[in-house]
Amino acid sequence: MTVIVRDLRPQDPADVESFAHVRHLALPYMLWTPAGVLHRLVHTPADAHYRSLVAEEDGEVIGTAQIGLAHDSPEPGQGYHNIYVRPDRVRRGAGALLVRTAEEHLAAHGAAKLFSWVLDEPQNRVFAERHGYRPSRSAHFLRLDLVNGTLPPLQPLPPGVELRTAADFADDPRPFFELDAETAEDEPSDVNTEFTDYDLWIEENWKHPLLDRALTTIALVDGRPAAFSAAHTDGAGRYATAMTGTARAFRGRGLAKLAKNASLHRARAAGCTEALTGNDADNEPMLAINKWFGYEICATEVRHVRELT
Repeated sequence: MTVIVRDLRPQDPADVESFAHVRHLALPYMLWTPAGVLHRLVHTPADAHYRSLVAEEDGEVIGTAQIGLAHDSPEPGQGYHNIYVRPDRVRRGAGALLVRTAEEHLAAHGAAKLFSWVLDEPQNRVFAERHGYRPSRSAHFLRLDLVNGTLPPLQPLPPGVELRTAADFADDPRPFFELDAETAEDEPSDVNTEFTDYDLWIEENWKHPLLDRALTTIALVDGRPAAFSAAHTDGAGRYATAMTGTARAFRGRGLAKLAKNASLHRARAAGCTEALTGNDADNEPMLAINKWFGYEICATEVRHVRELT
């Protein structure tokens, strides 16, 4: 049996479906759809040198990788690769071959530091450390059962506060972009992020095939967008929070909680059965909010880093 690594074939629906399926098996705490996989491949900017790779054994896709440069970071020379192998196809060399291919590609395009998320399981951490990666920050995946769980009741809105959906901004999403850009700068991470290109944000985020504009909720204070909770759905009953944040001038007022609670209630009414989210392990305020909603931690991942010499 021979394992090879190649680029994903975007023109082949079966190949894209296999990529999404492997990701779902290895990382079921996120939404993976063929449309989402294709969207990222097509709309990531050229200066990211982004690639989607598959490891194939005798015609079967058994491993995947998404690799690129952190094009939206003010610090150059940072790359990433996130590699996942089917749980029932491990120890066949697919992971090691994907790592080597990713490192060669990223180094050729100027990466000096590489980041990779690794599920916090002994065999995965040993694999990362064997390849020269050291652990850095960690993050949790959380899950909420929308069928059997009990959501907190909807809270009355404070004076001057109203809740709108992303669909209400269809004619002019720029205020939503500006809110998203400000909150992204303060998101805990090893790699700082800056949203400065509105047109790029439109293509990557606003037009994302999983973005549910009817469930994405924005809290306005005296008409100004102040907090939001962005929702992705897969059309099969699964809902995921893509981002929740509050503008700096409005923090400490519970606005993000109001927005997310409204979104979750509407998601349940729309037939969603499961809600997923993720938080940096040090993001205590957001972890506390999600605990209030009834989310439970279902897995943890650790970001690993390697300096290239």
